[in-house]
Amino acid sequence: MSECMDFTVRSAVHDYRVRFVDDGLAAIADYAGADDVILIDEKFVSIYKSRLRPLLEAHKHIALIASEEQKSYLQLAPVIETLIGKNFRKNNRLIVVGGGVIQDIGAFLAANLYRGVQWIFFPTTLLAQCDSCIGGKSSINFGRYKNQLGNFYPPHEIVIDPGLLDSLPELDVRSGLGEMIHFYLVSGLEDFHRIMADYERALNDHTVLQKLIARSLQIKKRVIEIDEFDRGERLLFNYGHSFGHAIESLTAYRVPHGIAVSYGMDLANYLSLQLGHINRPIYDQMHELLRCNWQGVELGPIDLESFIGALRKDKKNIGSEVVVILTKGPGQMFKSALPIHSQTTDWIRQWLSGRENPGV
Repeated sequence: MSECMDFTVRSAVHDYRVRFVDDGLAAIADYAGADDVILIDEKFVSIYKSRLRPLLEAHKHIALIASEEQKSYLQLAPVIETLIGKNFRKNNRLIVVGGGVIQDIGAFLAANLYRGVQWIFFPTTLLAQCDSCIGGKSSINFGRYKNQLGNFYPPHEIVIDPGLLDSLPELDVRSGLGEMIHFYLVSGLEDFHRIMADYERALNDHTVLQKLIARSLQIKKRVIEIDEFDRGERLLFNYGHSFGHAIESLTAYRVPHGIAVSYGMDLANYLSLQLGHINRPIYDQMHELLRCNWQGVELGPIDLESFIGALRKDKKNIGSEVVVILTKGPGQMFKSALPIHSQTTDWIRQWLSGRENPGV
């Protein structure tokens, strides 16, 4: 079943293959050559230490803490020094094992070491498996400025084993599902109905989850092959993210990314409702699925002025208006310059004060 889901992504940088496998840990050993270096999430090592021990004893490796502090320009200097000290050369490969933070680090290193080396990515979180593993975007932090240095340098191959998600807490799985919901809503009504039908089973059924992951990546593949460098159609994938990033920031990242995006999509839908782009039944349908996904993760009080201030800092903004993605329904997202005036702020205030059933 896994092989029929495999596919290739076309890229101006280099085409790359996505493979689904049944034993990701064994696949790491298959891919790692004698002089390759495995860059791996320290927490992942601790979870699978008995199975990984022979692999790591036999191969050069660097275990990193997957933190925003580690994903910084200065913190990567010792990693580069270690790689060079391990005699890593232009013809060697980086085998990168972890979630989004380790992916960002691996992509940045691979793109810049010797002007570019090959790297293979084994995503170990649902967010990475269903979204960030393809598309080529990566970024690292510079001091207190988040994601300011980056590039488009995709892996040469991506190997996905949904079985590696077994160790994730349910909240991390729902965070990944939030990102998937976003792709399914951007895709259209048929995909929206599909994820509505499969959502509950995906929490516990590997077969269902793997099919949803594969479809999520296919939705993204279709767009990034048209607009790889974020200049047009790919911008629609920012749906829910401008608001979600503000929520992440104002909750000091207590709210996981995909949960914050679920809230962000709901606010985008609510503003679309108020502006007359969608009707109440469509809003209610989307709201119910999103509410299920964020259930149990309360935002707590969020100051309206702080929220508006966080929105204004989004790097996609132009001038005094806030650039966001709104919707006319599933599959009908569009970019909009949202003026921040009394009516808009009043709608946002309504949403912030009544997220369970706003506007009623």
